[in-house]
Amino acid sequence: MIIAQKKPLEEIIDEVKDFNRLLILGCNECVTVCEAGGKKEVEILASALRMYFINKGDEKKIDEKTLERQCDHEYLEEIRNKIDDYDAVVSLACGVGVQFAAETYLTTPLIPGVNTVCLGANEDRGLWTERCQACGSCVLARTGGICPVSRCAKRVLNGPCGGSTNGKCEINKDLDCAWQLIIDRLKALNKMDDYEKIAPIKDWSTDRAGGPRTVTREDVKI
Repeated sequence: MIIAQKKPLEEIIDEVKDFNRLLILGCNECVTVCEAGGKKEVEILASALRMYFINKGDEKKIDEKTLERQCDHEYLEEIRNKIDDYDAVVSLACGVGVQFAAETYLTTPLIPGVNTVCLGANEDRGLWTERCQACGSCVLARTGGICPVSRCAKRVLNGPCGGSTNGKCEINKDLDCAWQLIIDRLKALNKMDDYEKIAPIKDWSTDRAGGPRTVTREDVKI
């Protein structure tokens, strides 16, 4: 899941203060789950902006809409016949959704209302933690399902490093050493032979080759 955080209200106000007709556009996917950009957050932000500008004597038209997804042309078409009613759109989608909306509506300013943080998991109510950096070459089969790229502070592929102590990371003593977790998991799986295998240096030239990465599935293309 993509994890996002709400931008400070002051930052959004600064971005929209010169526009008179605003659409606050939410997304019903990841940002809804992490309580940053769903219907509820759209309503809260719209109300806060209305209140702020009314108190300033600058009443603006501020409408609300939440799409199923903003990273999908099909759902972005839902606002096609209304987009010209607005001077700008504040998107509460992740950075992908903001960019997709901007590409779809070239003459309408798209303003991000959230900061996209990471790919992560919901551990508890109000707690989301990073689990993946979408590096493009997954090693989880060898590391017991625990990612050293996202969970090791040094991204060590053959660990642990020399700084971990009592299962904790030297960078942050409250942080579990990712490689200690990997070793414990491999022991539980009776797969410590995998730990003895030296992982090659990641080839970032292919995993993160220049420009945006693409995935093509010929079997599902129309």
